[in-house]
Amino acid sequence: MGSEPCNLHIFFFPFLAHGHIIPTVDMAKLFVSRGAKATIITTQANQPFISKTIGKAKTHGNGIHIEIVEFRPVDFGLPEGCESVDSIPSSDKVPLFFDALGSLQEPFERLLIQHNPDCVVSDSFFPWTADIAAKFGIPRIMFSGTNNFFMCANESTILCEPHKSVSSDLEPFLIPNLPHEIKMTRMQMPPFAMDNEGKGMHPIARLAKEARESETKTYGTVVNSFYELEKDYADHFRNVLGRKSWHVGPLFLINKHDDDDNDKALRGKDASIDENECLKWLDTKEPDSVVYICFGSIAKFPDSQLRDIAIGLEVSGQQFVWVVKKSKEDGDEWLPEGFEKRLEGKGLIIRGWAPQVLILEHQAIGAFVTHCGWNSALEAVTAGVPMVTWPIAAEQFYNEKLVTEILKIGVPVGAKKWLRLIGDTVKWEAVEKGVKRIMVGEEAEEMRNKAKVLSHLAKEAMKEGGSSYTDLDALIEELVSHRQ
Repeated sequence: MGSEPCNLHIFFFPFLAHGHIIPTVDMAKLFVSRGAKATIITTQANQPFISKTIGKAKTHGNGIHIEIVEFRPVDFGLPEGCESVDSIPSSDKVPLFFDALGSLQEPFERLLIQHNPDCVVSDSFFPWTADIAAKFGIPRIMFSGTNNFFMCANESTILCEPHKSVSSDLEPFLIPNLPHEIKMTRMQMPPFAMDNEGKGMHPIARLAKEARESETKTYGTVVNSFYELEKDYADHFRNVLGRKSWHVGPLFLINKHDDDDNDKALRGKDASIDENECLKWLDTKEPDSVVYICFGSIAKFPDSQLRDIAIGLEVSGQQFVWVVKKSKEDGDEWLPEGFEKRLEGKGLIIRGWAPQVLILEHQAIGAFVTHCGWNSALEAVTAGVPMVTWPIAAEQFYNEKLVTEILKIGVPVGAKKWLRLIGDTVKWEAVEKGVKRIMVGEEAEEMRNKAKVLSHLAKEAMKEGGSSYTDLDALIEELVSHRQ
């Protein structure tokens, strides 16, 4: 296809969470760059975030349009305006949010009738979009925002139930039928994933089950990854599991075509520090000499855990940029006394949102302490930065296995238990050990070299003739043929 306009109209329907919205918007930009028209469906409260995430991408003519669907979380016992996972006040409200998602079906169907798009790309958390799209003969493509490895491992766990063969939550079990020997424990799995039958099923477990069932009515799956990163699992997903898929990532690289770094810096939110100030600070540091620490947009660590991170960083002797979800109004009780003064010039604390992509791309960054959300992990891979893995929830314990055991570009900090929002407790000694191991010595150098090779492959995949570029071409050609 190359640069020929494809004249398709694609609906994009991202799950209501920043970590799902951002890559979906990047995918819309990618299709628009090939001449398609993109419509992003969302709710009123999420519209400003999406507009900012779109940035300067072409938003008129054959560009990106936003359609609002009515969503009333208050009808389901949630606070007014609680329209994304990021805004849920406490973990006990999460099931209510997932119950509420079903109310989006009718407004979605009305939009399909009104616009009659050529294709619907919808999140796996909206399995009902498959039935609605099928009713109008419109192909539905699923997007889960994760990788081939997780989809393969998750499928094998569901089908074979190896977690039921062990006698305790801490006893490792082997996930069968995978290209590598991967072991997990029940503690690392979401609690609802272990009980996926019966009337009292957890709403997320029910949705996951419906998502799997909807795959038989789905045209295929788009994956925010690139073939060279996990080819064994891309092949396994297609050839062994028999799923049609296209890898079109790293999606965020579409933002590199802009005239300046603004879209990469903001990623939908205003940074809590001027990016120039942050990058100037990094400019004063030697290459690969600074650790970057950030746990995504959802994790809420208690003060005691933040204090342990601070102590671990200080004792490690390494320079750092640390992103914490604390405002100036919260005070500094969570920090050891005199911490910032002692480490002035050696450590930079960013309270709130940081220009993560720009920070990771800076030559001074030598490692990334991360929760293993797939967006963050892929950004690190693309920047050539090895990781200290600290999974918290979702599929992050699986992503840790990919990073540390398959790609071998990371070391685990020792988090053992899946805990929504707050994460497993990790002591300062483990923080110190993980940071030193990723920054100092032969093993660290080896991981850094591997990460830099993957960085090169990631960028090549998105260029004309690269694996992701070619896969997107193939998908567009199929959709054009389907329409005809």
